[in-house]
Amino acid sequence: MILFLVLVAGIWALGHFMKAPVSARWLMICLIYIAVVALQIVLPEGNLLKEAFGGEIGEWIVLGILGGAVWGYRFGLGKLRDRVRPENLPIEEKITSDATERYARHIVLREIGGPGQKRLREAKVLVIGAGGLGSPVLQYLGAAGVGTIGVIDDDVVDVTNLQRQIIHTDTRAGMPKVFSAKSAIGEQNPLVEVRPYNRRLTEDIAADLFADYDLIIEGTDHVPTKYLANEAAWASGRPLIFGAISQWEGQVSLFDPAKGGPCYRCMFPEPTRDGVALSCAEGGVLGPLPGVIGTMMAVEAVKQITGVGETLRGRLMIYDALHGETRTISAKANPACPVCGA
Repeated sequence: MILFLVLVAGIWALGHFMKAPVSARWLMICLIYIAVVALQIVLPEGNLLKEAFGGEIGEWIVLGILGGAVWGYRFGLGKLRDRVRPENLPIEEKITSDATERYARHIVLREIGGPGQKRLREAKVLVIGAGGLGSPVLQYLGAAGVGTIGVIDDDVVDVTNLQRQIIHTDTRAGMPKVFSAKSAIGEQNPLVEVRPYNRRLTEDIAADLFADYDLIIEGTDHVPTKYLANEAAWASGRPLIFGAISQWEGQVSLFDPAKGGPCYRCMFPEPTRDGVALSCAEGGVLGPLPGVIGTMMAVEAVKQITGVGETLRGRLMIYDALHGETRTISAKANPACPVCGA
């Protein structure tokens, strides 16, 4: 068997010196292997040529299996790399080389790939709120390559925001949050279109605004806005990702009228009474908590857009940062719900 290995090494070295294709080198090695195995089977015991190569037939078979496994691994790895080369993508899925390199870690994911990245590029997402939850949502969706991102908020950047609203900077204090967010996303990914709406979401604009987008993400700390977003999203048939935080705890869910399930009001029929749920200014909030919950919301958005995995539709995920616990509660549509009920 040592003679065979020497021949293999010689063929590989000679092929490298002559700049022969790797596939040609593998072909020569395979032919020699087949010839040696054939000699082991045909030639009688004691034959000098058979003894020169040595080894039992079982050992040669094992060697062939190992060699085939190595070749299969290299072949599969090559195919995986080919997926991120723009010249090998179908015409309708071709994107610029800059975008291919930027989103390579998405494209090599089996579940997303080129088609999923194309869906992200073509998606239009509206984010309500550019504060604690909106910050990570906006940054990650922009980095992920969501083609069009709308952001609506009427607030301005304040130094008290900077402890948790990581999309804003000290130099942009006093700037409307939507323009600060647009600046940050543009600096990170200039391939994304950001549409800022420097105003509060109101009933008179909700329907027309939602009609321009495929997915709505609500991350404000204003309870009436949450109920308004739910009603407008349900009426327009747009999926809605909900997030909320308070002190050490956060919640995430997804409401999708097209696929049934509950809406926000099914889970929360009535607004919390005054004084029960404290605002961030009143009760405080852990700085990294909006990052955790907002990132979960961004994950749900990517899954919803690309159609992969299992979303939180019909489920409410609750994260307790203080005790390091995460639990999920199932919810059903309420037939008597004034928004989605019969």
